[in-house]
Amino acid sequence: MTTSELKGGPTQPEICAVAVDKLGIRPGDTVADIGCGTGTVSIAIARTAQRVYAIDIRPEAITVAEDTIAKSGLTNITLIEDDACSFLQESERIDLAFVGGSKGLPRILLLLAEKRVRTIVVNAVLIETATSAINTMRALGIFAEAIHLQVSRSHDLAGKTMFKPENPIYIIVGRCVSY
Repeated sequence: MTTSELKGGPTQPEICAVAVDKLGIRPGDTVADIGCGTGTVSIAIARTAQRVYAIDIRPEAITVAEDTIAKSGLTNITLIEDDACSFLQESERIDLAFVGGSKGLPRILLLLAEKRVRTIVVNAVLIETATSAINTMRALGIFAEAIHLQVSRSHDLAGKTMFKPENPIYIIVGRCVSY
């Protein structure tokens, strides 16, 4: 388990593995990691994708992500401190998108759908964010599935083993192009 001084991060490895699998990354893909936070998901994506845009509006997130990405040794990640909607309006080709932040989610999903992004994966810790993602994707005709995922970690209790659950997460998947 990793820790970070950044609020809301990092994405737990088990959650990251499922989210990245749902993206269906292919070599040569360009991927936007919207609300990149600590950069851990960007790194997982960059191991297969040709190019990753790691976008976050928070300067403190960019600082943490910059350090995390530098330690990974990967060079195909571009950090962008900007509003996701501004970036998406100006970007050319995006094949896949991972959305880890909820600010402006309906507008972000609309822009991604307009760009015909192949797969969109939204991670949500709040029920309201999950509901917003599902409802928006349904309205756009791109909703594919929603997953509720809970990870529990072992802990010692009086010399025996118990499991403590981590916060549950909702993974919402949209597809603009079937593959």
